[in-house]
Amino acid sequence: MKLSDFAVKRPVAILMLVSIVVLLGIVSWSLLSVDLYPDIKLPIAGVITSYAGAGPEEIESQITRPVEEIIGTIANVKNIRSMTRAGSSIVVVEFNWGTDMDFATLQVREKVDMVKKFFPAEVDTPLVVKMDPSMLPIVQIGMSGPKDLVELKTIAEEDIKSSIERIPGVASVVITGGLTREVQVQVDPIRMQNYGLSLGQVTQVLRSDNFNQSSGQIHDAHKVLFVRNLGQFESIEELENLPLLTTANGTVYLRDIAVVIDGFTEPTQYTRMDGRSSIGIHVLKQSDANTVAVVEELKAEMEQIRSRLPQDIEIEFIFDQAKFINLSISSVQRTALQGALLAVLVIFLFLRNMRSTLIISVAIPLSIISTFILMYFAGITFNLISMGGLALGIGRMVDDSIVVLECIYRYRKNGYTLYESARLGAAEVGNAVMASTFTTIAVFLPIVFVEGISALIFKQLALTVSFAIFSSLIVALTLVPMLSSKMLTVDDPKDPRAQKGYRRILQKWGNMIDALNVIYLRLLRWALGHRKTVVIGVTVILIASLGLIPLIGAEFLPSMDSGEISINIQMDKGSTLEWTDQLTQKLEAVLQEVPEVDTVFTSVGPSGNMMMETGAAQTDVALLRVMLVSRTERIRDVEQVADDIRDQLLGIPGAQIKVSASDPMMAGMSSSSPISISLKGDNLQVLKELAERTAAEVRQVPGTREVDTTISTGNPEIQIRVDRQKAAAYGLSGLQVASTVKTAIDGQVATRYHAAEQEIDVRVRLQPEARENLQQLENLILVSATGAQVPLNQVARIEYGIGPSVIDRENQVRVVSVTGDIFGRDLKSVMTDIKTRLDQMPLPPGYTLEYGGVDKEMQEAFIDLTKALLLAIVLVYMVMAIQYESFVYPFVIMFTMPTTVIGVILSLAITGRSLSVVAFVGLIMLAGIVVSNGIVLVDYINTLRRRGMEREQAILTAGPVRLRPILMTAIATILAMFPLALGLGEGGEGQAPMATVVIGGLTMSTILTLVLLPVVYTLFDDLGNRVKARLRRRLMGVGSGSLPQER
Repeated sequence: MKLSDFAVKRPVAILMLVSIVVLLGIVSWSLLSVDLYPDIKLPIAGVITSYAGAGPEEIESQITRPVEEIIGTIANVKNIRSMTRAGSSIVVVEFNWGTDMDFATLQVREKVDMVKKFFPAEVDTPLVVKMDPSMLPIVQIGMSGPKDLVELKTIAEEDIKSSIERIPGVASVVITGGLTREVQVQVDPIRMQNYGLSLGQVTQVLRSDNFNQSSGQIHDAHKVLFVRNLGQFESIEELENLPLLTTANGTVYLRDIAVVIDGFTEPTQYTRMDGRSSIGIHVLKQSDANTVAVVEELKAEMEQIRSRLPQDIEIEFIFDQAKFINLSISSVQRTALQGALLAVLVIFLFLRNMRSTLIISVAIPLSIISTFILMYFAGITFNLISMGGLALGIGRMVDDSIVVLECIYRYRKNGYTLYESARLGAAEVGNAVMASTFTTIAVFLPIVFVEGISALIFKQLALTVSFAIFSSLIVALTLVPMLSSKMLTVDDPKDPRAQKGYRRILQKWGNMIDALNVIYLRLLRWALGHRKTVVIGVTVILIASLGLIPLIGAEFLPSMDSGEISINIQMDKGSTLEWTDQLTQKLEAVLQEVPEVDTVFTSVGPSGNMMMETGAAQTDVALLRVMLVSRTERIRDVEQVADDIRDQLLGIPGAQIKVSASDPMMAGMSSSSPISISLKGDNLQVLKELAERTAAEVRQVPGTREVDTTISTGNPEIQIRVDRQKAAAYGLSGLQVASTVKTAIDGQVATRYHAAEQEIDVRVRLQPEARENLQQLENLILVSATGAQVPLNQVARIEYGIGPSVIDRENQVRVVSVTGDIFGRDLKSVMTDIKTRLDQMPLPPGYTLEYGGVDKEMQEAFIDLTKALLLAIVLVYMVMAIQYESFVYPFVIMFTMPTTVIGVILSLAITGRSLSVVAFVGLIMLAGIVVSNGIVLVDYINTLRRRGMEREQAILTAGPVRLRPILMTAIATILAMFPLALGLGEGGEGQAPMATVVIGGLTMSTILTLVLLPVVYTLFDDLGNRVKARLRRRLMGVGSGSLPQER
């Protein structure tokens, strides 16, 4: 028994099954997680090693190169990059896609453990980590108030941080900015020298005299008494009165040589929120956690925290990824609803029957609910990609139901009973509907097997669309026939009510459709009589459209308006934190005048890269995170605002300023710039010269900006070179000299002071006025073990110099990169011009130039997707061959595919959109959609011929009969995708190119298919007849010299 027959005969069973599906669908919907994008697990691991005080070349030879060499022996390693700078080595290992990263990370850790025993003793234990986009914050909170920054940071660390970290799904909380309380012992070097003391002695006394110690226990009158020595400092006064030395003249106390200040650490970072000093609270989630759920619980917890904090403390959510996710998902849902309503409107206009429209209207939500069940069991989350797939699926979702319902409606109109119409109509088109559905699903199978970022993102889209289309097929073959058998009616045009109200308008619309049928029949008859003209005409149009390809650019992924702009500032090397902060405040003043700016969060000091932060202080950098007002409250998009800000900041001297619109589609996926050119070789000086020449050439290409190199000149510094022989003569070692200098200038934490349940560092260093210039450093007194005092310049040479630069390597070869951004042009055209110029630039022997960045990722993605498209076409042919049990008819139908190219090129050229990975997925989707019309038409032609009708008559009959369902499905799909193609709302830009490609390709293929396909059908049929006749003659033993006459 066929599925449709069962549905018609067992309506109660179908209703119960539908109820079960609805119930399970609602449960599945409630359990689906919500996130911005699918869970992306990058095949990247990092090895971070710290070696304090060592230069880049030393670290490169002793740490970086050994790590690179041993990691290179691991299987599936695709690329190894490293960055070596003063004090640290970072090695980034990229594996092939599909690698088990848990096992790969374990292998990296084992290999590093094998080589680390050869590292110098001062090297810290290497840290092996997996690179994960979830390491980026999902929420950034700013906290400010009239209290000092020490107290604010204490509240953030001891109250807020611990409360947030208890929330399920939160991985960690990072606190930035503020000041940390610290007790400073500022030593007067003259007084210390007069008493014959050294900084080391002061530090040692503080460390040894601050203790609590258990001394065992004694038994007294059947009791056990614990004995404890209580020697911890309990007040600042106790510290000041600490005896350091006893002489004949009395006791020397700490207060005699130093000032003890209960203060705070020297700031290494400033953070502000809209110009007010503040604390930054960055929340990171666990990789498998639901972003929206985590943020909702976080907001609830923050309300509890607010209630117990002082009223004058302000807490503001600066960045909230869940807000953008909710807005984006709502936008896609709204777009899908609009598309569904437009599709239903098309059905109503064509069928002009309210009950028929109601049947289709019920089929759409049921198909969606069924999709939720399959999404849940497939582990798919609610995100921009899957919801975009669902929105795309709605356009295709109604096709099967339309074809089935239209055929049932036609039988009913011809006088058949409801039962017979439902059974015969569903049976007539059942095979064609299944074939068209499976061809559409088949095109998505290759995407599942493609590797790389594009596959990682669009695998969920492919599965979601496939689930939606499959669900719609089941609904079309069960619910639609069952409902049609119970409630379908046919309007009588002679009914007086048909001439009143809206029915009159519908009647006129019906007359237009009937007239279109007549026109199409004439066109079809003409086309069959002028087959060569039709084929040549379509070929000419196709070739002409190819001439528009140069007008269509190419990009990796379409940019999205997240309402966020990042401003990175790089001051001259060695700039103080205060100097960097002064310039940053000027930028903040400029930003406050930009009308679209809502909030500005400033970080002066750190790199801001939480995935690669090594803890090294950077006083010459700053990062401004600019949040714009809601999209509905501004006219300009984020790129236009960024351009405006960039223009205003051009006149500010003293720094390199890079302004970029933050794109959530690229966050965490790629750290590459749009332009990235790597120059590889052994000599750093030669690489620097080549990089400068390359950068100069790139800057000449229109559409490039912010072109820079990764060359680092190093920080200005004071270099101390100890003369070991002279130091030894005074009983000093090089390490003792270095330790004394460090304590004098940077200070040394001697002990910890316990106050108000806090452990506070006690730092010993010279007073500020004794460490201001080079002369004071030269006169720093060193005290040997014998008590001898000697100035630093007696045992060391002190001079100005430039610190070591950064050494980058790729695949165990030194590399210098040229990076840049693009504007006003697409990436492909810019890179083509760059490559043309650089191809003429000679390179020395042993040096190579390679292109990377987003351009490389785009090229790799296009190659993979091209393979997927070719495989999809093959799969479509195979599915149709199974359907028709023929090798010829699938070729006939596949002639509709080239016509889609015309529509794709025209749609992209007209809208000004570029070919991207998203658009390419739409092209693959088209390969399955466009053949659906051909399948329905060819299937009916063959049915009529099997019933005894002549070929031409069968074509002239099938064409007008199938015209209405073909137009209905095509127009319904096009209008359903139209809101998505507009790209309105948050995140809408991400799906717009895909919908644009589908609309353009489907529109042109539908128009040309109705004429071209019957012509090609007859051409292949004639060819088949000739081949059969020739084979017949050969089998009958007829010679090739003469042709027998046909009877």
